[in-house]
Amino acid sequence: MAEVVVVGGGIAGIQAALDIAQHGVRVHLVEKEPTIGGHMAMLDKTFPTNDCSMCILSPKMVEVERHPLITVHTCTEVTGVEGEVGDFTVRMRRYPRYVDEERCNGCGDCTEVCPVEVYNRFDAGIGVRKAIYRPMPQSVPNITIRDAEHCIDCGLCYEACGREAVLHDDEDREEEFSVKAASLVITTGYGTFDPRKKGNLRYLSIPDVITSLEFERMINASGPTAGEMRRLSDGTLPESVVFLQCVGSRDMQVDRPYCSCVCCMAAVKNAILIREHHPEIAVTVLYIDLRAYGKGYEEYFNRAEEMGVRFLRGLPGEIAQKNGGIELQVENSETGEVETLHPGLVVLSVGMEPPAGMEELAERLGITLEKTGFVQTQDEKMNTVATIRPGIYVAGTAVAPKDIPDSVAMGGAAAMRAYTDALRAGP
Repeated sequence: MAEVVVVGGGIAGIQAALDIAQHGVRVHLVEKEPTIGGHMAMLDKTFPTNDCSMCILSPKMVEVERHPLITVHTCTEVTGVEGEVGDFTVRMRRYPRYVDEERCNGCGDCTEVCPVEVYNRFDAGIGVRKAIYRPMPQSVPNITIRDAEHCIDCGLCYEACGREAVLHDDEDREEEFSVKAASLVITTGYGTFDPRKKGNLRYLSIPDVITSLEFERMINASGPTAGEMRRLSDGTLPESVVFLQCVGSRDMQVDRPYCSCVCCMAAVKNAILIREHHPEIAVTVLYIDLRAYGKGYEEYFNRAEEMGVRFLRGLPGEIAQKNGGIELQVENSETGEVETLHPGLVVLSVGMEPPAGMEELAERLGITLEKTGFVQTQDEKMNTVATIRPGIYVAGTAVAPKDIPDSVAMGGAAAMRAYTDALRAGP
């Protein structure tokens, strides 16, 4: 039977790949990062149940790797697609790991001896990583990757690796290859808004103004701080925390007119987690409108209120640093009063946006994007997973901001459309 290519290894792509493979169709899961998992792997808990994110995701990642009909291509991106539904040729480029994937067992001996420390994108900059590293403890595949850009070629990793898996620069090259496919499913995920575009919020100029993704890594037990919530300025526990909503969402000034869908409930979740672990910390959520639209979400919001989380309707004009602390003024739009807050930590709930390189990928695939930069579907009501190019489907946050359950459901829907094409294409 014909094969299917799934582009993007986040939760939507993983679900799509599993659903297709379970119907007996071979799947190529293509991910440009060194590991599958996507943004969900960065999260601590999921709302509204507060289940461990990796407890849900990790078994699916392992299942994908072990499935006999799924081939996982990491460090790989699609460079072109020719043909038509039922008979596509998908061209790809695989970037070097500088590690022998057959020999490496992910022991980490090379990482321990590496003297180089650089910005760790997986930890959203809260932590650092070595020049040879695994992106996360549950990486799939469980293989290290050497960052040739920052490697100083000291040779320590070569000596530390008893399996001689670490390769020199001239031993690993980019590889071009192609596969035949009946259809494609695009699950490229999302990027997050850069709050530096909102200069009044003082992100990066005030160390204790952080993003929601940075906060997720901070409170994650497997994160750089081992789950300890601390002020970046002095390492102390904040007496109060303020969540600031709609940063890069519903904002025409930065060309982000849409709601990012998950920010309200993510802030409620993290506020609950703070109150559970540190009931002495005051938590305030500043918002425009609170959107609790899903199953169990309203009850989750009520639980936060009962735990003492304060919801104040209004946004500050700016965040200032005064007398060594943070000060912000906000008008309570329900009472008309102006309040001055002095939080120890400010968490910016940054919105979703299309991932970097989406325009180039859309051009390669021959599909169109909306004005927002997300993938345009044939119909927002009846044909929500089909693009303008027959045989290419889209799911998850590549279409629009979505939470995890909606992304999983959409991944399953796109999988069935792709499976139908493979079935029609025959052997």
